[in-house]
Amino acid sequence: QVQLVESGGGLVQAGGSMRLSCEASGRTLWTYTMGWFRQKPGKEREFVARIRWTGTSRLYTQSVEGRFTISRDNVKNTVYLQMNSLKPEDTAVYYCAADVGDRGQTSPLEYAYWGQGTQVTVSS
Repeated sequence: QVQLVESGGGLVQAGGSMRLSCEASGRTLWTYTMGWFRQKPGKEREFVARIRWTGTSRLYTQSVEGRFTISRDNVKNTVYLQMNSLKPEDTAVYYCAADVGDRGQTSPLEYAYWGQGTQVTVSS
């Protein structure tokens, strides 16, 4: 079992920055692919970014490319999502997810473990 706990959400003005953290416990994550997803009110959960266990391969959804950066610290068992140039449309609950192996997972259905989510609100 893997437990994931997100932190770092809150309220920020448009154009600002915020860093989300996801700390894992239960197992070391060096063999897991880690992902960030978000869910806007009334919408389905959507892929934001993922990073493979080596940290050398990252993938982003087009709307955050160049603004968000996903990274991981396998020693600390923590994954980060640095969000810059935030826009009101980035407002959502952000979830951290983990899954064993690297299959290019971008669907929420492909991830076995989830955090509880953290609210990010970007004001205009």
